[in-house]
Amino acid sequence: MDSSCITTLINHKDKPKKSERTLTAVHKVGQAVNVAVGRFVAVGEAIAVENQELKDEMGQACFEARRAGDAIAQLTDVGSSLSCQSDGHVTVFSDRTGMVKAARLLLSSVTKVLVLADRIVIKQIITSRNKVLVTLDHLERVSTFQEFVQIFSQFGNEMVEFAHLTGDRQNDLKDEKKKARMAAARAVLEKCTMMLLTASKTCLRHPDCESARINKDAVFHRMRCALEQVIEIVTEARICGENKVLPASIYNGIKDFKSTVECLRENLYSLSPQSVSSQLEALVERTEDFTDSAYTSHEQRQAILSLCQLARQDTQQLVHAWVEAQSVNAKEATEDMEVAILKTCQSISDLRRELHKVAAGRASDLLKVQGEQLPLRALKAAGAEGNLEAVAEFSRTLSEQKEQLVETCRLLCHVSGTEPLEITCIHAEETFHVIGPQIISAAQTLALHPSSKIAKENLEVFCEAWESQLCDMALLLREISDVFEGRRGDKRPYLSLPRPGKHSANLKTAKAVKLDAEEQTSMAKLGLELRLLSSDMDTELEKWEEPEHDIVRQSQSLASMAYNMYLFTRGEGLLKTTLDLFHQAEVLSDEGLQLCSSLRTFATQLVDEEKPVVMTEMEKLVALCQQLQMGAKTPVQGKTATFQKVDSSIQMTRSILAVVLSIIPFCNRKYKSERSSLGSPQDWREKLDASTPVKEEGALNSKNTNGFGVKSLEQNMAVLNLLESK
Repeated sequence: MDSSCITTLINHKDKPKKSERTLTAVHKVGQAVNVAVGRFVAVGEAIAVENQELKDEMGQACFEARRAGDAIAQLTDVGSSLSCQSDGHVTVFSDRTGMVKAARLLLSSVTKVLVLADRIVIKQIITSRNKVLVTLDHLERVSTFQEFVQIFSQFGNEMVEFAHLTGDRQNDLKDEKKKARMAAARAVLEKCTMMLLTASKTCLRHPDCESARINKDAVFHRMRCALEQVIEIVTEARICGENKVLPASIYNGIKDFKSTVECLRENLYSLSPQSVSSQLEALVERTEDFTDSAYTSHEQRQAILSLCQLARQDTQQLVHAWVEAQSVNAKEATEDMEVAILKTCQSISDLRRELHKVAAGRASDLLKVQGEQLPLRALKAAGAEGNLEAVAEFSRTLSEQKEQLVETCRLLCHVSGTEPLEITCIHAEETFHVIGPQIISAAQTLALHPSSKIAKENLEVFCEAWESQLCDMALLLREISDVFEGRRGDKRPYLSLPRPGKHSANLKTAKAVKLDAEEQTSMAKLGLELRLLSSDMDTELEKWEEPEHDIVRQSQSLASMAYNMYLFTRGEGLLKTTLDLFHQAEVLSDEGLQLCSSLRTFATQLVDEEKPVVMTEMEKLVALCQQLQMGAKTPVQGKTATFQKVDSSIQMTRSILAVVLSIIPFCNRKYKSERSSLGSPQDWREKLDASTPVKEEGALNSKNTNGFGVKSLEQNMAVLNLLESK
């Protein structure tokens, strides 16, 4: 139902004489409005039946909407009130006031229905949260594996329901800040579900272990906080607005200060010179987060302090010129003021550029160091050996890196450029702050029980969460840099979208649409499988000694693009529409074919017995890439066909990654063997078979998840019963 239809009906009454064609059109519009109202009311009445507490209110609102629709249909039924004229036109003796009243009644009643429906949605989310909290309390108190299996299965179903409700709500939010906060809270719940599973299992296996209890308690606490944050956002979105005030960022301070200075051109008397000077000092004070940091170099500190001093000097010159202009009762900025305004804005922009350079440089360096994963590997090894002293030593190293990451996220928040990115920075800061100690407690538990498979699995899950947050931080850094450089939304090769012009044929025929909440939900499991495959690919590629090898570069590109497609299934990332996804699929298929060429070259260097190993997988890869390319280029019409094309593209991408992942370990080992001249072709073939990923159908691990990472009841029952029997 379009409001423009109502406007058309009201305005047509201004002219009493109409042609028969116009009258027919007006009649059709009136009937269309009435039909649309009928459909809308039917939905409202169905909602009322399911929610007895609002049945009377909803019923009354639906009744008023239906009455308004009928009135509009009656007022536009002009057949009974026509008076023919000699000029071939008809005079309509209509009631414009009646049409206005009917339109107002319709709009007010429709609004009331929507408000009541919104109340119901909020109540559903709160009820779902309450059910999750009750089950969470039960989970926290279980003492046997059998009881844990039963309750965790119930918990999983409740979390899936909560995921669906909050996902729909997130998509409906118009406020970008609330949407970012909701995404952060839901991300915590998604990651914590797997942590809760392994931490609880570890506690059940080692009930007297203090570090295991600390590890588990931290997960439960974080989940409860995230659940409360969701409810906070949902209720604030409807009732009282944003209660939480974001920390004052330097970016916002600079933007406000420049706006104040530039407004002086229009009005010399709206502010006092002292207020502008005070605003600058408050801004300079915030730079202490940079200058007071132990990780800021002496040169960077001096550069920031010098630019702050320059901004003060330019502001003082502006104030001096401003006071002189006021003394002569100038009506607009003088020439001296104009020069001072330009200089002040330039110096403050230079300060912003330097701060961004420091924060982004720090983050980039840290991500490079973290990419080596030395503390995590050392903690895993020390824990598996039962070496508590080594665990303590490497825990101190991880704690120091955690503090650096937390501080760097704080600096990135200062220069992020948008409020949603500020919220994402705060979420990253909180995540590193919490997961660091959790990794340490998990490592301590493993060191106390080095033969425990559950304790080892638990440590792996927390380390994966750390690595996942590092990946998120790298994406966050790119987005902040995009905002700073004014190229947010630009298409990049491989990491986001194809280069402009490369696939212009499809741009003319395809329609760009977004997945709705239901489609995102149905794609969640497939998208998560894509994410896990891309993560496994990154892990394998890190083992190569030559990162610039063609096979490594091209495989990394495939993994990056697959990760972007995973983000698309969540309604996040740089791929915003189905058209973006299809373009990405075309580029991925091109890169896959390039990888096939590199594999063919690699195979020529192998002995005859070894070539079939590579050639067989390469032929599979060629076929899959060609299918993906053809599918991505095939135009489709309609919502169902578009969704099927999305599903097919992601499934094909998943198959491509699976094939690449099966051949990469063999290529790496063979590449190393060529350099060391060790091993035989038969050995390599056997090792390839051993390295092919095999899915454990019943395993409670992170490879088979849906929704918030919750596994099916059958999988939980099978493995937990097996663990209990052991």
